Order: sequence, then C-alpha cells, then structure tokens
Amino acid sequence: MSHFINARTSVVTEALDGFLLAQGDGRLGRLDGFNHTKVILRTDWDRSRVALISGGGSGHEPSHAGFVGEGMLTAAVCGEVFASPSVDAVLSAILAVTGSAGCLLIVKNYTGDRLNFGLAAERARQRGLKVEMVVVGDDVALPDAPHPRGVAGTVFVHKIAGHVAAQGGSLAEVRAAAADVAASVASLGMALSTCTRPGDQAEERISAGRAELGLGIHGEPGARELDAGPAHDMVATMVAELRSHVPADSPVAVLVNNLGGTTPLEMAVVTKALLESELGSRIELLVGPAGLMTALDMHGISLSVLPLNAARRTALMSAVSIPAWPAAKAPAPIVALPLPAVSVHTYAGSASPAMQRVITAVCAALAAGEAEFNELDRRIGDGDTGSTFATAARAVSEAMARGELPLAEPAALCSALGDLLSRNMGASSGVLLSIGFTAAGRALADGAGWPAALRTGLDRMCEYGGAAPGDRTMIDALAPAVDAWPQGGLAAAAQAARTGADATATLARAQAGRSSYVNARNLAGVPDPGAMAMACVFEAAARA
Repeated sequence: MSHFINARTSVVTEALDGFLLAQGDGRLGRLDGFNHTKVILRTDWDRSRVALISGGGSGHEPSHAGFVGEGMLTAAVCGEVFASPSVDAVLSAILAVTGSAGCLLIVKNYTGDRLNFGLAAERARQRGLKVEMVVVGDDVALPDAPHPRGVAGTVFVHKIAGHVAAQGGSLAEVRAAAADVAASVASLGMALSTCTRPGDQAEERISAGRAELGLGIHGEPGARELDAGPAHDMVATMVAELRSHVPADSPVAVLVNNLGGTTPLEMAVVTKALLESELGSRIELLVGPAGLMTALDMHGISLSVLPLNAARRTALMSAVSIPAWPAAKAPAPIVALPLPAVSVHTYAGSASPAMQRVITAVCAALAAGEAEFNELDRRIGDGDTGSTFATAARAVSEAMARGELPLAEPAALCSALGDLLSRNMGASSGVLLSIGFTAAGRALADGAGWPAALRTGLDRMCEYGGAAPGDRTMIDALAPAVDAWPQGGLAAAAQAARTGADATATLARAQAGRSSYVNARNLAGVPDPGAMAMACVFEAAARA
C-alpha cells in the first residue's frame, strides 16, 4: 500500500515539523534532539503554573501534539508510530516546562507508556521537581481487563485538567481533576477495517460486511466481531455497552471520535444515530464529530461518555485557541425554515397502453442495469451512474402509477418527464436530459414528430452541456440513435445507440463530462456508462 511519505524512518519527525510549520504563530516549538527526542511544547509557557505533559506513540494525530496550547497541554512527547517515547525524551520534556508549581503527566494505560513516563517521573523527582502522574484506562471493551487501555477519553482528561491548570490550580487540584475524569470516562470503539502502518501493506483481518467491536487504537483485535449493519444499529450496540458504565440519571458529554479513515459524511450519520439512541436525551454536551484520537487510517469510530457535573461542564466549555479541539456544544434541534414557493407545473394524467408499455420497459431496464452501470462508472468516475438513472426510473414509474403522466399527449409527456428528471435524477445527466425532454416537448407542441423533436432536444443538450459526438458522453449513443430513427424507426435507433455506446470504449480521450478528468490509460477499453445507459433505454423502448 502506498503512502504519502518519504521514508518510514523519518515519517514522524517530518510530520511534526510539518505540523509546526503550519501553526503560523510561533507559539509552539520543539526541543532540539530530533530524531531521538521528539517533544512539542509551548514557547510562551509561564513556569509559575502547573505544567501538563502527555504523549505516547505517534499515529494517533491530532493526539497528542495537536492539543498543546493554552488551556490544554504544555508539552507532548512523541514516540515512533505506536511506540512509546523513551525515558530520556519524557524527562527532557519535564525539565523543559516544569517550574516550582510542578508537573502532571497524563498517560494512556499501555505498559510502555506507564514504564517510560513513570521512570522519567522518578528521575525528575530525584532532581527536586514536583511531578505527579495520572493513568487513563477508559476502554470498556473488555470489562474484566486488569489494565483497561487508554483511548479517546484521554482527551477529556487533557481538556478538564488543562482548564484547572489555566485557572491557576495547584498540582494537587490539577491531579485530582484529572484522576476524577480518568476514573469516570468510558470509551468504546468499532471499526470496519484495521489500520495500516506507513509503508506496510494493508491487513485484511476484518472481512467485508463485518465489524469489530472494541478493537484497540493500535489495531489490536476487538472484543468480538459482528455483522456491519445500518449505522443506527451499530451505534445502538455501542450505546448499550456504554450505558452500564455511567450513572443512569446523569447528563453526559460524549466525544464522537473518528479513528482516522471514516468519512465526514459517515461521521455525521453516526452523530445523528447517537443523538437518536437511548443515550441521546441525556447528551448535554457533544465534542465532535472529529478525529481526536485516531489510529492512522482505521475505518472506525469511538464514543467516549463522561458524566457531567458543574465543574466538568465549565471546564469542557471554556474556550481554547487549539484548532484540533472542537468546541464542546449542546446539541440543538434541527431548524426547518419554510420552503419557498416554487411554481411546479402539474399535468393531468391520460392513458396510452403503448406508451405505458414503453416507459415501463425502459424504467425496468434502467433499474436492472444499476449495478452494471455503477461498476463501469467506478472504473472511470465516481461510481454513481447506475444509481442516478435508477433513481430517475423509480421516480417516473411512481408518477405513472399515481396516474400523473399524460401518456396520450406526447408534448405534455415530454414536459412532464423534463420536470420529473430535474427534481429527482440529480447529477449533470439529470439536468441535461431534463433540458432535452423540455425542448423536445416544445417541438412536439409546435407540430414536429418524435424524430425531429428528439433532434431539437439533442441540439439543446449539446448547446448547454458543451459535448458533441466523439466526446465520450451519452451523446455518443443519443446522436446516432436520433440520426437513424427517421429512416429505420425505433429498432434502427436502438441498434445505432448500441453501436455508438460500444464505440466509446475505443475513445482514449474524453472532451466533456467526468471522464475528461481521467487519463487515457484508465479509459482504455471501458465504455462510457452514460452512453451505455442511453443504449439500454433505446433497446428497451424498441422491444416494447
């Protein structure tokens, strides 16, 4: 598997330098000592206050360096990917930021982190520094685990302890706040794929259609495997596990975490499912959805639930100028504004058995070809051509079943189809076909026959869409069909459409449409899916 890296050995140091270069204000810096000492710290730090240090293996970005700043961490100690930083690196961070007020280490509950941070704390104490350590073990995937893993709930600890420190709290107060949150937060993850280390090949441990519940942020196997169902079912499974770990009557804050490879679209669906779950009515503050404690490219999510009290609420809602921290906010109801009045022409339905047979056959053919056309489009585009045409076919079928199509009046029928496609089909093909049907309807109303009317519609599609025959679009099937119809009828049009569609596989360069952004190597041998859909339409119409 390819990654955007230069070398595995330098990926962490280069990433940290890139992170610092992008900050733009000079408030963060790093200790000298790369590659062995990778410490990100505040350059504006006032040693009179309690310092907060966290860290661990890299690969969880923005944790931990992304949370260094006023109101959260003072420094972050970064190891190699999924590897604890060294004792010397941790000690260097402690010495760099700790003054008379002391320092708190916030450590995720992994053996390497506990040992290395712990030994560094002991050595710092030998030097006369006041150092305390809080270990976070918020993962509830394995209820009988003697040492629960520290995962995304650690970010809650950063924020609340950071707030107490920023308010001038003593080391004892900061530690107490951190320990209190660490003991109260519960987290659980679920993923559809594991993660891939930079430079390694992807591991196919989780089979298609399956999910792992409770897998670790380093790709450790989950507590159990289950079917990957709808998002609301998977979120409900997570909520059922988490509810037993928080008081039944307490309002909660929930951190919705992207484990690295989940799209923003999916994260929004997950958030809706969470707020509609059994826990939803108790969620007073929401953090995210965002990538906060990631696991490289893992296609997964985690939920961290923290019971709220007045102190935690105040700490979570205090503002910080740290881009990686999404403001904790109360979920708000959806505001639906009145829909502006849009003039939509309505058509009186009329019967024509012959036209009904044709439309029924065309819609059925497009629905049946959905997967085939999507697969063609995946090879050269975004994979939705089949779904786009199938959606249009369903809309037309439903309108016909409701008796809303003027089947016996060709001009009105074309206008009605143009309106239907503009509202339901989507994508550029929907708009183009709407233009074509609308123009054809006007031509039919002026006395033209079907072939001439379709020629008018095709001309308007070319005019507005910018495509011409040979440009590798659906025009390559439409144009020959329209040319063949006057001499040979609908059967000849269907044959010409199929020949034109098949010929698009030999066109190495697209001049219009989404294929115009695809290189010739990827286009070779692949017919245009829009042209293939048009050929399907004419063939179904001819058969009917």
